[in-house]
Amino acid sequence: MSDPLRVLIIGNLDNRRVTGFVEALARAGQPAPMLLSHRELVADPGVLAAVPDQPLAVRIDACGEDPEVERALLELGAEVLTDDGGCERVTRAQLAAAPPRFGQIVAPRQHHAGFIAYLERLDEVFAARPSWRVLNPVADLRVLFDKRETSRRYAALGIPVPDALPGLAKVQTPAQLREAMVAARWPAVFVKVSCASSASCLALYRYASRRPVGQRDDLLTTVATTPHGRFNSLRLQRLREREAVDGLLGWLLREGVQIERAVAKARLDERVFDLRVVVIAGEPAFCVVRQSRHPITNLHLGGQRGDLEALKRRVPEAAWAAAMRSCERVFGAHGCLHVGVDLLLEPGFERHRIIEANAFGDLLPGLTRGGKSVYAWEIDALAR
Repeated sequence: MSDPLRVLIIGNLDNRRVTGFVEALARAGQPAPMLLSHRELVADPGVLAAVPDQPLAVRIDACGEDPEVERALLELGAEVLTDDGGCERVTRAQLAAAPPRFGQIVAPRQHHAGFIAYLERLDEVFAARPSWRVLNPVADLRVLFDKRETSRRYAALGIPVPDALPGLAKVQTPAQLREAMVAARWPAVFVKVSCASSASCLALYRYASRRPVGQRDDLLTTVATTPHGRFNSLRLQRLREREAVDGLLGWLLREGVQIERAVAKARLDERVFDLRVVVIAGEPAFCVVRQSRHPITNLHLGGQRGDLEALKRRVPEAAWAAAMRSCERVFGAHGCLHVGVDLLLEPGFERHRIIEANAFGDLLPGLTRGGKSVYAWEIDALAR
């Protein structure tokens, strides 16, 4: 029998990500993990430094879905963000006077700066604990939360990705974006805040330069703009008026974006789809078909799980094998136990592209393989 796993989980302790992993450890007959919350560690990283240097597997989980943690990261970001590029800023006093509401999008670049500063403080402790194995190292988390960097890195490795907009660094205004789209002859682009996740701060922008004024713009976005601020919306918003379109695009551009050519996705059962592939210890272990009536397929935005076996019957064997190899190569570009990979198949099912990769992309409740959940599969891989 292998030695018992000693696991330390850093996360939001009442979140289903943490409770699900704790339950999976118990079902596997493993000892209960040590638990430390983001709330206490953002306030005092010394709590982590008090844990002795003994063999531990350290799992860092997502910081989201806890308004208290979100506010703490914004406060830390206010201290460390220097080159803001004109992005939204919020002070400690403003946060105290008007704490962010659930789902509200507040100063994404500032929030990200706080998140990275927090991780770096944890990393100082990790560096002094050689007996610990961090399952998603801070250096990889930093890269996985930069869509521009992952796109460049994967392209350099020969992994097919959507083309980045030529001259992206020079695009600072909506008008410059339209000029670049016309020059590249791209009718549609995805505009993504580079540090965002879970389709937050995302827009699909279509621009038809030859249509009459007032009919040229079509923007589909996950951002709802209200009198109380911007919010992540579970219902996609469609903007067509130039003033509203430019207001959102200008804000996204100031926060720092990855802009990519919108590549057509294949259809299954009359719905467009892409795939979430969870690669664990180098193996594409789980795959979910995400179908939708629109090109943004995330399950929490109304997408539905499709029939994987029906899809595999449609995809040529060589094309499927090539897509899985790309997922394996994405995993190989990082040092994590698992990586969630978003992958699209183009119409005809022959070609594929890696849309992006996710540091915390293993939350797939109810999904099993051989009777084991995603978390159970990760625990088995860790035990090996």
